Amino acid sequence: MSQKRRSFTPEFKEEAAKMVVELSRSVASVARELGLNAQTLRNWVNEYRVAYADNEPALAVSERARLRELEKEVRELRLEKEFLGKAAAFFASEYR
Repeated sequence: MSQKRRSFTPEFKEEAAKMVVELSRSVASVARELGLNAQTLRNWVNEYRVAYADNEPALAVSERARLRELEKEVRELRLEKEFLGKAAAFFASEYR
């Protein structure tokens, strides 16, 4: 059976892209929250960035390096948090 293709208004697409760009949220988390395919949202974000490229101030080299460092740290902390949550759940069930 074929599924009916969903369509979205330009306003919805722009608001979804803003959530990623302006709030610095990940594409995956916003897509999950809105019930979208991550690649679809990624395409909308790319279109949004092209349309509003002149509104964003360019980052200096030091700012870009710092941003990369912070993004790496956030990824590592999220992995640690996920691991610790699983470990806590394991040990909690172990001692019951």
